[in-house]
Amino acid sequence: MAILAKFILNGREVEAEVHPGSTLIDVLKHGLGVNSVKRGCETGECGACTVLLDGSPVNSCLVLASRVTGRTVVTLEGLLDSEIVQRLQRNFIESNALQCGFCTPGILVTLYALLEANPIPSEDEIETAIEGNLCRCGAYLEIEKAVSAATGTARGPSHT
Repeated sequence: MAILAKFILNGREVEAEVHPGSTLIDVLKHGLGVNSVKRGCETGECGACTVLLDGSPVNSCLVLASRVTGRTVVTLEGLLDSEIVQRLQRNFIESNALQCGFCTPGILVTLYALLEANPIPSEDEIETAIEGNLCRCGAYLEIEKAVSAATGTARGPSHT
């Protein structure tokens, strides 16, 4: 038996019929046409499906869709106008941190949350923030360089 989930997605109210056991990623990808959320491991290990739920990064593959009623969900699409994400994107390109790009949306959402809370994170804080995001290409050093450059805490390309 389906129920109606009503929540805020990227700043607008949405409704979706959800079945018991349906996950947030299912509703985002199939019910609402969100493209940035990637289906990876489906066990919460890779971070490819990361979204902000009430401002905190979560793996949408682990969140039951029925639990988002009345809450706020933000995907990368909802952050594209953010100065933080635009800075990160420029520095990802310049630092060659994109590689295949599969992990990039989840990592950008995670890093947005980090930089929103802490505009000048240490290298350890950056590493800790992205440890839940698996980069299949192994571009972790380039990702860390891109974040450091975006925050003005390292030498190299910087667009602050």
